[in-house]
Amino acid sequence: MRIFNGFDELKAAVGTEVGVSDWIEITQERINKFADATCDEQWIHVDQERARAEMPGGKTIAHGLLSLSMAPMFIREVMGLKGLKNTLNYGADRIRYLAPVPSGSRLRGRVGIAEAEEVPPNGLRVSYRLVIEIDGGQRPACVAELIALHYR
Repeated sequence: MRIFNGFDELKAAVGTEVGVSDWIEITQERINKFADATCDEQWIHVDQERARAEMPGGKTIAHGLLSLSMAPMFIREVMGLKGLKNTLNYGADRIRYLAPVPSGSRLRGRVGIAEAEEVPPNGLRVSYRLVIEIDGGQRPACVAELIALHYR
């Protein structure tokens, strides 16, 4: 884990990769819970029997938003910022889902800092570049630019 000792250190890291998280398994149970929470119970996510018969690879696939929802965990795992009061999710840009995530796959996040700009009062708006990789995959599951507001 990389620890930043304030906004200046974070701003100095613009254009660099911060780190890569550990792998996390995307189980069918996790997919089902996400489907329940979001009311997105499309068969490609939850119907294992139909997926065996009709899906390439014979498995259900995770929701793209499930992969993206793991972003805060990936970022917290690879970095810390000292002296914060709080952090707010400011949004996301340029989100692309490049490969399906079959149930049982493992994902990890590759985190970089794309931009950092001080904002009043006493804040720093940071754009994080996130690449969510699939273990053994040729293409990432997702690439996104996530924006956070950090306040000290």
